[in-house]
Amino acid sequence: MPYEWTSARVDSDAGAELHLWPYRSLPKRGFVIFIGLTAGFLLLPLLAVVGSLVLWGLLPFLILAVAGVWWGLGRSYRDGELVEALTLTRDRIELVRQNPRGPRQRWEANPYWVQVRLHPHDGPVPDYLTLRGGDREVEIGSFLTPEERRALYGELHDALRQVR
Repeated sequence: MPYEWTSARVDSDAGAELHLWPYRSLPKRGFVIFIGLTAGFLLLPLLAVVGSLVLWGLLPFLILAVAGVWWGLGRSYRDGELVEALTLTRDRIELVRQNPRGPRQRWEANPYWVQVRLHPHDGPVPDYLTLRGGDREVEIGSFLTPEERRALYGELHDALRQVR
C-alpha cells in the first residue's frame, strides 16, 4: 500500500507517524526502458531512408515525439512527489501535505475532538476520507484507491481511539 505507519504504538509518548504517497505504476528503470524502446521503434523506419534527404526531414519530428514522451513522463513523476505526513500524539494531531508545485499545507487539532469521516458517495472520489477537527475538515489520501481509503479509515479510527 502506498502508505505506512512509522511507529506501531500510538499510545507511546513519541506518538505515531503516517506517511502517504501516490502509487507509481512505472518505476525509474521502467522509464528508461520505455524511452529506449520508444526511440528505437520510432527510429526503425528511418533505416530505409538512411543516406537520403528524407531522413533529415523526418528526424526532427521523431526527436520531438521522443522528447514529448520524455517530458510527459517526467511531469507525471514530478506530480507524484506529493507526500502527506500525519503525526499523532496524545495532545496533537498534525497533517502536513507537501504539494509538488505548490505551497506546503498544514492542519493541526486536538485528537480528542477529531473525527475520521468516510464519505462513500458525497466526495470528489469514491470513499472520500476526511479528518474533522476544530473548525476545518481536511482530506487525506485522496490519491489512494477506494479499498486503501477504507482500510486507512479503520486504521485511523483505531489510532484515534487508542489516543483517547
